[in-house]
Amino acid sequence: MNNLIRVAVLLASLLPLTVLAQDSPDPPDHLSSAELERTLTALDAALFDAYNRCDLGAFRALLADDLEFYHDQGGVMRSPDAVTTAVRDNICGKVRRELVPGTLEIDPIAGFGAIETASHRFCELASGKCVGIARFLHVWKYQDGHWLVSRIVSYRHRPWSDADPTP
Repeated sequence: MNNLIRVAVLLASLLPLTVLAQDSPDPPDHLSSAELERTLTALDAALFDAYNRCDLGAFRALLADDLEFYHDQGGVMRSPDAVTTAVRDNICGKVRRELVPGTLEIDPIAGFGAIETASHRFCELASGKCVGIARFLHVWKYQDGHWLVSRIVSYRHRPWSDADPTP
């Protein structure tokens, strides 16, 4: 992968992660497994819709103020504003993130929120070709009636192969 694509894939996975500041009347402990899965699936879709459209305001609104992002190749970022700036500078207009179907898993964290894990791939906008794939873990917290992603771990990065779609 060339350096621009590598940086784009790296930053795209930084966001993954995970996550819509969505109002929810019930704390996570009161949600059924099916409701929690629907909620986190919608949050993932909202986070990455904002990411893919370069709607940085909507993207930032889904990130907790205490966000920590851990990337196996890029290191650590400890600021939602730094992550948002990285998306603006390295992702917008260059890369699209796609969730790999069938890989999403959601698990509750009692009294706090939930963990989301899955695989996602990154595709160049110019060529339409998918160029990279990675695993991610998002820790969502439920705070003041909103779901926010507070931790992102992006790992197991490698080039995309149609023959081997999951890392």
